[in-house]
Amino acid sequence: MLNNQTLQTLRSLKLTGMADGLEQQLSQPSTHAELGFEARLALLVDRETSYRHNNKISRLLKAAKLKLQAQPEDIDYRHPRGLLQSQFADLLGSQWIQQHHNVLITGPTGCGKTYLGCVLATQACRQGLSVRYFRTSRLLEMLSIAHGDGRFPKLIQQLAKTDLLILDDWGLEKMSLSQRNDMLEIMEDRHGLKSTLITSQLPITQWHKAIGDATLADAILDRLLHNSHKLKLKGESMRKVMSEVDQ
Repeated sequence: MLNNQTLQTLRSLKLTGMADGLEQQLSQPSTHAELGFEARLALLVDRETSYRHNNKISRLLKAAKLKLQAQPEDIDYRHPRGLLQSQFADLLGSQWIQQHHNVLITGPTGCGKTYLGCVLATQACRQGLSVRYFRTSRLLEMLSIAHGDGRFPKLIQQLAKTDLLILDDWGLEKMSLSQRNDMLEIMEDRHGLKSTLITSQLPITQWHKAIGDATLADAILDRLLHNSHKLKLKGESMRKVMSEVDQ
């Protein structure tokens, strides 16, 4: 009876991990019989810590809205696309986010740019960092709509607070004047304070032209390229290679 009350109290206090741990100890008395009070309490505290950590990661991944579920262990380093395992391993540590650096991934269609970006985003979430993923065109459209309905200040503030902002498919369409101004405001808010990851089919040398206005392009790219890590991928589409293998 006392154990049931304790379990109910733990759950009412939202100590779900400890409650689950206590239920396990009660269901396996022989396993924990030789442990003293402090050792058993330590197990419960560890269980609660792990529970909260895993829940936080789940919340961060849900909020990130990543396009792909991508895990570091699934990366194919054998495909000849110019991906250096040593360089990518450094990025997986997420120290670049702590240092407020950027990552720029360029390469042809199908070489895995988005996948690699989502891998780095997943790692960031695992380390307790906030992430948001957007296709660049959709973010610019959202910002345009937000100007009209009054949500722009709130949206721009949310973007400024995000530890890692991912802009996928950068440069597919030339930006309008309003879009250039919005992008400059985003980069100004984040420069030296947060990290941005960009994927693009265009080489960096063509980004200036894709933005459009020379003055604003200079300002945007200056903030993006400063303290950036560049991954220049190449080669045939991995999707094409995989489809040929499956045939």
